[in-house]
Amino acid sequence: MAQTLPPAGGPYAPPFTATLSNNTPLVFGMDAGDAARALGVPLNYIKGRPGNEIYLAFRDFGGSGLFPHRHRLYLQFRGGRLAGWKGDWGRNWMWQ
Repeated sequence: MAQTLPPAGGPYAPPFTATLSNNTPLVFGMDAGDAARALGVPLNYIKGRPGNEIYLAFRDFGGSGLFPHRHRLYLQFRGGRLAGWKGDWGRNWMWQ
């Protein structure tokens, strides 16, 4: 459904980002707790010294529903703050 324009001087439509299902995006500088809340999944410790860790988040979304999808997202923290992230979809064993 297309949204109509708001009336002149009336209430304004929410911005596009407010209509997304994940409207709390990852932001550089957030801590591990904020990143877990933004993603909606717990973070799994991979390696690193305290404050400079790498975490892994498993996200289940998309697909046909016939097969489970477990998308991996690696998060790098430096000084206790999010410094970067990388998605890793890997190989799907089903299609080899």
